[in-house]
Amino acid sequence: MSQGNISKNQHPVVPLPFDSRRLDGISERMIVSHHENNYGGAVKNLNKVEEELSRVTKDTPAFVVAGLKERELTFTNSMILHEHYFGNLGGDGKPNGGIEKRLAVQHGSFARWEELFRATGVSLSGGSGWALLGYNFQTGQLCTYWSGHHTQSVAFGQPLLVLDMYEHSYQMDYGAAAAKYIDAFFRNIKWDEVNRRLERADKAAAAFGAK
Repeated sequence: MSQGNISKNQHPVVPLPFDSRRLDGISERMIVSHHENNYGGAVKNLNKVEEELSRVTKDTPAFVVAGLKERELTFTNSMILHEHYFGNLGGDGKPNGGIEKRLAVQHGSFARWEELFRATGVSLSGGSGWALLGYNFQTGQLCTYWSGHHTQSVAFGQPLLVLDMYEHSYQMDYGAAAAKYIDAFFRNIKWDEVNRRLERADKAAAAFGAK
């Protein structure tokens, strides 16, 4: 689809895929605010940016185009990462299936992977960013990545597990105690969804001829 054919409100705000009252250690007030204001705001702003991009012509100043394209990438990634974040919540936090086995093989034990993932999240506390377990299609490996902004991520990959470490994700419940929020996050991971993403990524990797 060309930019000129982008329709208004192309991207919908996807509802929370779980009962917001039933998370363990993440309040309904916190998760609803996060969903409506931060995620919802990113989606709405992406739609507005795409509308502006549809009006770009050869005469549009380069600095205007550059600014719009930067915002387009930022809001697109914010939308995608937030949808993955909410999508991997609402579970019982008990790892299972292929993802548990793969991570154990790669790291010596599942507990060792979890230790590294938690440390990555803690490293972002007090600031902004994401801790991501991603499928690297270039190497075929499952890797934990640090992302300081919406536009920093592996170039050729699939998010499998996403932890939002922006302060808006936890400040209302935990203040500056980011590690307690990470504890709550792990208690609520929906590992069945992570396994579904892994299965889909495996199929994609086979098509890509990943190493």
